[in-house]
Parts: sequence; C-alpha cells; structure tokens
Amino acid sequence: MKKHIYIYSPSSAVRDKSGFKRGVVRLKSMGYEVEVDPDALAVHQRFAGTDETRLAAIHRAAASGADIALISRGGYGLSRILGAINYKAVSKAAAGGTRFVGFSDFTALQLALLAKTGATSWAGPALAEDLGAEDGPDDIMQACFEDLVSGQAEGTGWRLPKIRAMTPTDNGKTSVDASFSIAKTAAATRRTGDFQVKNATLWGGSLAMLSSLVGTPYLPAVKGGILFLEDVAEHPYRVERMLTQLLHAGVLAQQKAIIFGQFTHYKLQPHDKGFKMSSVVEWLQQRVKARVLTGLPFGHVPTKVLLPVGATVSLVVEERDAFVLWGHQH
Repeated sequence: MKKHIYIYSPSSAVRDKSGFKRGVVRLKSMGYEVEVDPDALAVHQRFAGTDETRLAAIHRAAASGADIALISRGGYGLSRILGAINYKAVSKAAAGGTRFVGFSDFTALQLALLAKTGATSWAGPALAEDLGAEDGPDDIMQACFEDLVSGQAEGTGWRLPKIRAMTPTDNGKTSVDASFSIAKTAAATRRTGDFQVKNATLWGGSLAMLSSLVGTPYLPAVKGGILFLEDVAEHPYRVERMLTQLLHAGVLAQQKAIIFGQFTHYKLQPHDKGFKMSSVVEWLQQRVKARVLTGLPFGHVPTKVLLPVGATVSLVVEERDAFVLWGHQH
C-alpha cells in the first residue's frame, strides 16, 4: 500500500506555486499517494485563507488518516489561531500514526501541541521550499524524509565545527550523516570521557517562534531537555536578545543541552565591530550550565535532518561527532 501524504497550508499563502506543484509531482514520483487540501492554495491577505479556513485545514489534516501531514510552507499565521486548535484531535491523529512535519512558523503549533498534550511532531521540510526546490530536493533531506515515511528514522548525526563560528553565508551543506550504525554509536558511548545526555525530551525549532510563546500556555515546560534552535533573517543581536528573554524566563536553566542549528540570511554591519553569531554562542556558554553545541544541519537551508519534537532521545558527543538518537527508545 502506498504511503499517504496530506498537504495543507496552516500559515502564509503559497507564493511559489511552481515549487508547490514540483513538490507534489516529486512526492508522487517517489511512490507516495499525495492528497492536497482543498484550501492549500487559498489566499486571504498574506495568509493561506482566513483564520477559520486554516483551522479547518489543520483539522482536515488530522482527520485524513495520512502517514504524513506536510505543510506547504511556513511564514506567519499559526500564532493567531493557537487558542482555537483542537489539540486532542491532532494528538489522537499523531497517536494513530500521522506524523505532522514542518518547520519555521510551524514551530508554534508543534510546541503548543507538546505543551497541551505531550504529543510528538516532526521538525522537517516544507513542500514548496524543500521538496519542490527548483534544483531538486537536497539528498540528505530527502533520505531523512524517506526514512521517516517508511518508519525507519532512528536518529541523526553531524560533525561539530572545528571553530565555533557560524556565518551568514552558510549554504546549509553541513557535514552530516543521514544514516549511521546505531550499534557503532552505542559502543562509542561506553568509552570514558564521552559526553552524553540520556532519556531527555528533544524540543525547539524557530527561536523567534519559541521566544514569542514565553508567558503563554503554549510553551512546553520542559525540564532536563535538549533544546535545538534555528532561524532566518535574524541579526546576531536579535538572536542574543531572544536568548536573553529565554534566559531571564528561566527556560534555558532547565535544559541539559542547547543545540544551535543554522542561522542564515542576515547581514553584519560595520558598526558590529566583530560582534557575530559566534559571539552570541560564546556569550551563552558563559551563562548556562547546559552544554552548547553548534552546526546542527537544520533550519532555513537545503540540508536539513528531521527531528522528533517532544520525543525522548539521547544525545551523544564523541570528540567532534554528535548524535541524537531515538530509535533505541522503542
């Protein structure tokens, strides 16, 4: 039986209709049954339909019985409707096998779902931007997506940067193992001196979306967690300001590890005088007890892994090799 993928638009209106169509065609060429929500291409102001239209689309995705419920794109819009989403219905769908996949603005729904029900969703690609890329989907991203669809996703690994520096020209081609030997990794953790966090909740996503939920009932109260962060078009000082909010709110003090994904598409200014993203990382390291890692291949970049938001995982770091594992939890 073909795997069933449901495409819907819970946030901004689809502007790249060519990318949308390419994504649908490519998913079909990969052997999947693709169902497109009737309002996937709706437009109301900058949104993919009115708030009521997008709410209905989310609930249709939950009722679809699909293996994957995939957003068409991110943008903005979910914050407006968090109070009206039927989280029990979405959670029931997730428990029944539907994997809700997306990133960027979708972070708001993912964290609200986790806060309200404890259900797991997946930080991963969007249809138009990733699977509908004009030059074709990134190989690593596609391999991770296919593993998720087939139920074989067990973990991901990446190579930590030699120098703690993250540049605005990052093309997303971070060195990463899309697949690796779980047995080999498990053996490595037995060596002395390895850093690892066992049985912790993995959560996070867009830093801007996460920080916007502080003080609301939609921010999960995760203790002893592994927090991953990414964003786009946010200057390092804005990133630091949002991290400061999380710091003052006590969120960062509750985490065992903080992982920086990709922060891209910003422009440094002459008056920054050396203040850059690596400055923010160093600043944070001095203020939290959690381990701070960089280089995670996730964000608004072609090469992105898929991560289970809300799942219990283990983090293993051996020298410059880092792994997030969840397959062993079953």
